[in-house]
Amino acid sequence: MHQSFTNSSNCLCCGMSRRDFLKLSSLFTTSFTATLALGGCQSGSSPTTTNTSQPVSTTQPNSSDDQPIKIGYLPITDSAPLLVAHARKLYEAEGLTTEQPRLFRSWAQIVEAFLARQVNVIHVLMPTTIWIRYGRKFPAKVIAWNHTNGSALTVLPEVETPLDLGGKTIAVPFWYSIHNVVLQQLLKQSQLTVVRRAKDATVASNEVNLVVLPPPDMVSALANKSIGGYIVAEPFNAAAEQLKTGKILRFTGDVWKDHACCVVFVHEEDIIQRKEWTQRVTNALVKAQYWMRDNRPEVAQILSKDGGKYTPHPLPVLQRALTYYDTDFYSKQGAIEHPDWKINRIDFQPYPFPSYTEQLVRLLKETQVEGDNAFLQQLQPEEVAKDLVDDSFVKAALQQIGGAQVFGLQADLSRQESISV
Repeated sequence: MHQSFTNSSNCLCCGMSRRDFLKLSSLFTTSFTATLALGGCQSGSSPTTTNTSQPVSTTQPNSSDDQPIKIGYLPITDSAPLLVAHARKLYEAEGLTTEQPRLFRSWAQIVEAFLARQVNVIHVLMPTTIWIRYGRKFPAKVIAWNHTNGSALTVLPEVETPLDLGGKTIAVPFWYSIHNVVLQQLLKQSQLTVVRRAKDATVASNEVNLVVLPPPDMVSALANKSIGGYIVAEPFNAAAEQLKTGKILRFTGDVWKDHACCVVFVHEEDIIQRKEWTQRVTNALVKAQYWMRDNRPEVAQILSKDGGKYTPHPLPVLQRALTYYDTDFYSKQGAIEHPDWKINRIDFQPYPFPSYTEQLVRLLKETQVEGDNAFLQQLQPEEVAKDLVDDSFVKAALQQIGGAQVFGLQADLSRQESISV
């Protein structure tokens, strides 16, 4: 199926368990019961309604532009631009100060720290930003993409096609993730029914049971065959390949060409009150991504436990995740069906295309998730693209380094969304 849309344990984990999800949901309630509205600003409002309560953080930012950058990240390749900018002192080159980036063990922890303003620049799953802003009504915005592609569906060696996933349990990192969206599209195409049961529950041959697991647990669960596969960000797919306990059934970038997984998320107060600070942060991230495209081995070194020590991953696993995308090998395996797309396993470009946000909202409406998702049905895709994302900072940053063309993008920043399941 092809669709085109146009636009003019000691777990260092990046998953969220059901317990974490419920804990995080309660955080939004308990954190904001005594808050005041932010003047006349309709922060975090649903774009389809005008009469909603707008809870905001009780901790207001300092009005100056000299606050330090406090980065929160998880140990996945999606966080690379934030970390490379720190390692290469690109924030300092913009006249900013920065604290040592803080590694978190779960999405619940990183979002909790973000709510409390313990961190002020994070990378987070793009669908999660929709849940945070509209489902939980928290005032924050996307200012850039962190990367494109960079995820895959990894399965037991004996699995040959998505149809073979019938009767098996597959792990996702979080319900509000591009991984869950893409996986459910693949399963629907194979006429398999998605169910959500305990990991060891009985599953019919025409069903696929989805569970949420932290990625390090995914790797070990696949190795002991307690799950049939998982879909997640790198380098956990490369890790299974290196261990020879799993193989890649399909790259998510081969399903949705150059999609975003994680994006840069900041407090809306900072965008309003610290525009110059936000611009400088964005400048550093754009310059980091520009450098990273031609320096992938160095990026792997910076991220590795053997190099910059930002993540616990060994260098060979990160090198594979960042550099290995043999179209002949993976086409024979079925992991690549579109070698003509000429994409990379993971790539880096900062512009947040509105067409992507719009299509993501449409697909989320038909994707099974945990908890109350009634808010999704009220969202208008075009309005979300305008309200959730502020692309003005990226546009300005791109002009400083030669325009969108340096990333291989159209000069007018338009593109067609290509989805082929």
